[in-house]
Amino acid sequence: MTEPTTPQFTGILLYDGDCPFCSAASTAMRQLEAVGIVPWEEPAAQAFLDAQFGEAPFALFFADIEAETVWAGRAAASELCERAGIPVLVRDIVDENYERFADAIQSVSGTDHEIDPYHDAYPLADDAAALFDDLASNANRTHIPTGSN
Repeated sequence: MTEPTTPQFTGILLYDGDCPFCSAASTAMRQLEAVGIVPWEEPAAQAFLDAQFGEAPFALFFADIEAETVWAGRAAASELCERAGIPVLVRDIVDENYERFADAIQSVSGTDHEIDPYHDAYPLADDAAALFDDLASNANRTHIPTGSN
């Protein structure tokens, strides 16, 4: 009998592990088997962001290799809510209040990272796409299989 293979992640959430909002976003991804999470400070995440943006901006990011898109900040939060099946009302609240969440979290956490102005969907850059497999190999699973507690 062959061992089951771990499915390749097609989506990666890059988040600040110290941020309660970002941690909640990663928890919401548990129902999505093809989505993995990588902390922002991981070297693979830093290299991916640098390849995508020419720097490693500090924000919530969601990269999807199949969609060839990287969502950042507010757009990432909105995309994650949609994929997780979160009701439209909650998605709208998250979208409209993302900046307030980010500012509050930054002040509470005492982070010295400047929150960057990336809040849109961006085409996946070729250089970043070339690093996606390395990023995915550093990802942790959030999916909880059916029947698990």
